[in-house]
Amino acid sequence: MSRKPWQNGSSSHVLERIDRVTFGLFLALVIIGWLMIYSVSYEEVKTASSWLDTSAGKQLVWIGICAFIFGFIMLVDAKFWQVFAYPIYFISLSLLFLVLFLGTNIKGATSWFSFGGFSFQPSELAKFGTSLALSAYLSNYSTNLQRFRHQLIAFSFIVPPIFLILLQPDAGSALVFLSFFLVLYRQGLSASYYIVGISSAGLLLMGLVYDPGKITLMILLGALFILAYNYKEQLKRHLMIGLGFLAIGAYFLLNSEPESLFFLIAGAGVLFLTLSFLQYQNRNGRLALLLGMAFIAGTGLVFASNYAFNNVLKPHQQDRINVWLQPDKCDERGSLYNLIQSKTAIGSGGLSGKGFLQGTMTRLNYVPEQSTDFIFCTIGEEQGFIGVLAVLVLFVLLLYRITILAERQRSVFSRSYAYCIAGIIFLHFFINIAMTMGIMPIIGIPLPFISKGGSSLLGFTIMIAVLIKLDKHRL
Repeated sequence: MSRKPWQNGSSSHVLERIDRVTFGLFLALVIIGWLMIYSVSYEEVKTASSWLDTSAGKQLVWIGICAFIFGFIMLVDAKFWQVFAYPIYFISLSLLFLVLFLGTNIKGATSWFSFGGFSFQPSELAKFGTSLALSAYLSNYSTNLQRFRHQLIAFSFIVPPIFLILLQPDAGSALVFLSFFLVLYRQGLSASYYIVGISSAGLLLMGLVYDPGKITLMILLGALFILAYNYKEQLKRHLMIGLGFLAIGAYFLLNSEPESLFFLIAGAGVLFLTLSFLQYQNRNGRLALLLGMAFIAGTGLVFASNYAFNNVLKPHQQDRINVWLQPDKCDERGSLYNLIQSKTAIGSGGLSGKGFLQGTMTRLNYVPEQSTDFIFCTIGEEQGFIGVLAVLVLFVLLLYRITILAERQRSVFSRSYAYCIAGIIFLHFFINIAMTMGIMPIIGIPLPFISKGGSSLLGFTIMIAVLIKLDKHRL
């Protein structure tokens, strides 16, 4: 009798030959997460009429569901996920589209399907579906990311879910999809994309904080240094020294006479055009042309960013950015209050913490969204530096283990999928912890396996379970 794609052995052999290190790390993080959720909702547990009415109770139900799903995935044939990668991807896109019309609006975002007291966020499934579809495409023998056409096709798997999620709007979940550029880099995408992307992001952020004119001058000076560096050795030395004095002079002049900015930009612009013309005369005009295009694009980004911040964004959106980049401009009892409470809770734990169920800031609900986005604060307060370090080590070990699993796979599909999962977990982990300490903006990104939320836990469980299944067979 032929075996169907979803049938792969008896249930007694479900957990045989799986990677126990990955499974153990996953299980440890889930248990820690539930204990922290129980601690946050302890007062709720004491007064609730039913266990299922509490956050801890609902999370335990989701853990049970995830255990069932994990076991089911172990029974499904490993080839199933590659064969049905595209259908799963399109189903996830359909759910993202439907949630815009049939979803429940929670805290300003229509991102959830609600039923029977439980909610489901389709963006979590979309991360999994995109991982499968992108990995399936990359595993195609004809795919070559050195070709522009194949690059566009790869990008086309990432852009639609980002667009649909931004319509909800949920910028935090959309941001996570940028993690797929990790697997694209592993599969051969040119590093120039990452240089351009990181540079553009840096200029956009600088445009939010600094005077666009000063940034324009800085870009011009940078272009001049690059041009000067490519001249012949003797002339290069004189040009570099001269530009160094120019940069120092511009710095002091702007501090004493800010109105001189226009003349400094004009002078630097004339010098740039002169050096560019000389490069063109020496048949090396390509560099000057590229620098000129980069200057125009960079200046445009800076001014657009500054204009959007001051004229397009709403006051509460401006406050979110200022809390991250310019906290000195924020009201400590207003927009900055949540971040202050978050840092205070983490720092109050000291070395060993106040103890399980003993966190005063946790018990008195000082920190917002304690069981979801800011659950790391509970770990810091109750378990202290030792507990925080332990959780960080668990995540780092999990990410390291996933990369080991990725590199030992025989198929491009399995390796690509493993890197997709590593990228998603890393971005969630990094942004969530960084935002609780003010290093990143406060956006709705849960801490994997630990934050309260059935959709998040289910999504990450499915991702890890499929990874373990693929590694078990190493197709």
